[in-house]
Amino acid sequence: MEVCYQLPVLPLDRPVPKHVLSRRGAISFSSSSSLFGAPDPRQLSQRRGAISYDSSDQTALYIRMLDVRVRSQVGFDPEGKGSYSYLCIDFRTLHSCSDSSLIPDPGFSSAGPVSGRRLRRLLSFQRYLHSSRLLRGTPHLNPLHILDEDYTGQAKCMLERVATWNFDIFLYDRLTNGNSLVTLTFHLLNQYGLLELFQLDMVKLWRFLVMVQEDYHSLNPYHNAVHAADVTQAMYCYLREPKLAKSLTSCDILLGLLAAATHDLDHPGVNQPFLIKTNHYLAKLYRNSSVLENHHWRSAVGLLRETGLFSHLPAEDGLKMEHQLGSLILATDISRQNEYLGKFRTHLDQDDLYLSNASHRHFILQMALKCADICNPCRPWELSKQWSEKVTEEFFHQGDIEKKHRLEVSPLCDSQSNSMANIQIGFMTYVVEPLFAEWGRFSDTRLSQTMLGHLGLNKASWGGLVQQEGSSSPEELDPSSPAFFTMSTPAVTESEPESASAAEPIAVTTATATGETNYKEIPQGSKES
Repeated sequence: MEVCYQLPVLPLDRPVPKHVLSRRGAISFSSSSSLFGAPDPRQLSQRRGAISYDSSDQTALYIRMLDVRVRSQVGFDPEGKGSYSYLCIDFRTLHSCSDSSLIPDPGFSSAGPVSGRRLRRLLSFQRYLHSSRLLRGTPHLNPLHILDEDYTGQAKCMLERVATWNFDIFLYDRLTNGNSLVTLTFHLLNQYGLLELFQLDMVKLWRFLVMVQEDYHSLNPYHNAVHAADVTQAMYCYLREPKLAKSLTSCDILLGLLAAATHDLDHPGVNQPFLIKTNHYLAKLYRNSSVLENHHWRSAVGLLRETGLFSHLPAEDGLKMEHQLGSLILATDISRQNEYLGKFRTHLDQDDLYLSNASHRHFILQMALKCADICNPCRPWELSKQWSEKVTEEFFHQGDIEKKHRLEVSPLCDSQSNSMANIQIGFMTYVVEPLFAEWGRFSDTRLSQTMLGHLGLNKASWGGLVQQEGSSSPEELDPSSPAFFTMSTPAVTESEPESASAAEPIAVTTATATGETNYKEIPQGSKES
């Protein structure tokens, strides 16, 4: 399906960079494609996105949005039971209807309106490519001046305070016109001098970050590029902690920032139990184990290879970095929380964490990323409450879909039996507090005390709201309830880049403030095991 939009008149006063022609969203000049060396228009129509000049109007740009694909039909088998194999859902269409809670009916042939914000982002990306100093080769004297033409003055000022814990990522995203992940990550990588140290091509890096941001689903209330930018900023704060700052290598820092930026890449806005009970192909591919995390990792590796960001490195080094990136992203699987937390607590009890050891440094990076991923309850109330509202909206949206298709509603996804306040109190009590208490033991700094202080205040604020609502339910706050924290170490699939012994087949359901409620179901003797 091809949807065309006519955009405002924009003169092209600079030649189109060659690397733009080779990316997934290509640029062509339809009046004389062969002259400019652009792809054939028929080939272009198969690309995910395209920009073309129309010969009748040499000053107008047309953008074809080819990123929305709709299945021609959804098959229903009235005899299907158990795993609901009859339900086949393309998650790219979940938010495409005017009513975002609806799934396209059989025969649905329209992709619905495409987000105007997405169009503005595409347009702004092309403006960056044409006008930034980065591509014109203008030399720079300090990191903040690399992209100063692309930042507003306010956004540039905010970056000077990027290491503060009360950094407002929502404001920064507005100031950067929705490009917070690209600009923030590029700034941090450059601030550490990683571009020069690893000889990273700035055009390839910029292209990689743009593609990463594009592959986050902007219509997800929570799991979107703003969340990724927030996690990246939190990771940066942890990397600056004294114990880490004096021990981590440049490679550790590069992997930590890239893992934070890509840890939820291409998240569909629904959780793992939804993928399993709708018989999604990803659940089959990863055998119901760390389905989303494996997909985030593989998606990140795909973009690294497509952009050739590490192509100048020896092949062995590139593969090692991909492997370590996967190990970091897979650690964000909340169903393995007890495994990582227990290992962390044991190291601290025995005082045998040696950051001169590469494997110990990598483990600390895993714990830092886990903390960054669920740090929202540790932010100031004004920021934490916004994240709580967004993740609850995503939970309840999934619950509405499950009700519509008569599926069992996932824990915490039923808006009629759960409240935002109770969900947050339970999550803070049984997931966040234990993790950050151990992190505070490892890194007893002002930042750790600040995070624990905000956590206590935010929990008290939610408790006050529960009392006002009169909706407190002891059952919802029971630590033995699977809705919050019933975990065991799941079986590790062959796709995981970590060695671990397989556990007995289990079924685990857990909830996180990141909205990633994970369901581990590895039935014995089933076709999926």
